Amino acid sequence: MFGTDLNGDGSAVLGPLEPWQAEEFLAHVDRGREYIGQYVGLPDANKDLPAARAFLQRYADKAAADAGRILGIRLDGTLVGGVMFRLFDAAAGTCELGCWLEPTAAGRGLVTRACGVLIDWAVDVRGIHRVEWIADAENTASINVAKRLGMRKDGVLREAYLYRGARRDEEMWSVLAPEWRAHRAAEAAR
Repeated sequence: MFGTDLNGDGSAVLGPLEPWQAEEFLAHVDRGREYIGQYVGLPDANKDLPAARAFLQRYADKAAADAGRILGIRLDGTLVGGVMFRLFDAAAGTCELGCWLEPTAAGRGLVTRACGVLIDWAVDVRGIHRVEWIADAENTASINVAKRLGMRKDGVLREAYLYRGARRDEEMWSVLAPEWRAHRAAEAAR
């Protein structure tokens, strides 16, 4: 019903992802479970329909509290991924983006364009000053998205999180509002 055209032809749409869509969301996670789960715990947190519904409800509650949001990416009407404000603090002027995608939709620029929509909204509408991106240090696809978004690497958090029994390094990337505006202006000039 509501959505943002990511490709300019209606084939890829960014739109709401809500608890009533839990069955569709779970089917999507199941299709990409192994691929998505390489670096992020989304599949582990969504093993069945009650868990998927609870996960989406947590984001609905975050949206109601202005503390986060989740949106789905649909390709030709099928849910293939999503983006989120994992954390959103308008008072502090900071937020953290997250994303995931099925392997069939990878390499099309969908996540980069969807994140651009979210950053535009965060910076231009909500006054966010700093947008953060945290990626597993081995997740080159995610790191490349951060680079395409004009983000700068802030550093590496060594063995910062435990994932599936192993300590993993995380890279912290960010873009500040003035940098984002300059990045968008440079894109428009191309």
